[in-house]
Amino acid sequence: MPKAVPADRLRRRPRAARASVAAALALVGLASLTTHIGALAEELKLLPPDEAFRFAARALDTRTLEANFSIAKGYYLYRDKLRFAIEPEAMSLGDVALPGGKVKDDPFFGRVETYRDRVVIRLPMGSAVPAKSITLRAESQGCADAGVCYPPHTQRVTLAVPPADGKPGPLVEAAVPKKSWFR
Repeated sequence: MPKAVPADRLRRRPRAARASVAAALALVGLASLTTHIGALAEELKLLPPDEAFRFAARALDTRTLEANFSIAKGYYLYRDKLRFAIEPEAMSLGDVALPGGKVKDDPFFGRVETYRDRVVIRLPMGSAVPAKSITLRAESQGCADAGVCYPPHTQRVTLAVPPADGKPGPLVEAAVPKKSWFR
């Protein structure tokens, strides 16, 4: 026959057992929260600016360049933050007519026009020498819909000027994203 246990000893054990269960539940909750925070951080993984705002250009003829921005999903460029220049500095661009963008009430800059997906811009220039190279420099600034804005970013491409009566040159990308084994 089992020995009788005093009532005060019975009360202590359940309290200790309850504390163990509470500690275990706290650990499970903490693990769940950590997993949730990790998933949220992964969701907010931002692209480098060269990937978020891929820049490419080509020379259409001796007087016109074409600039292209391919903008990743979930990102946008500010219209009024686009600037272009060509090198050698002896050459210059004419007045650039930027296409209209979509109006946005931006928390950082107020009411602005933005570009999403893709924007193509024609850049007039003084006559360039056919078969010579020029460098087009594009400065831009954009943000991610997640609420993070990038500082102004400069990208460059070197273009061959096509013959005076030739076809447009090939589209040249500013930076081809490097493939990584760990992505």
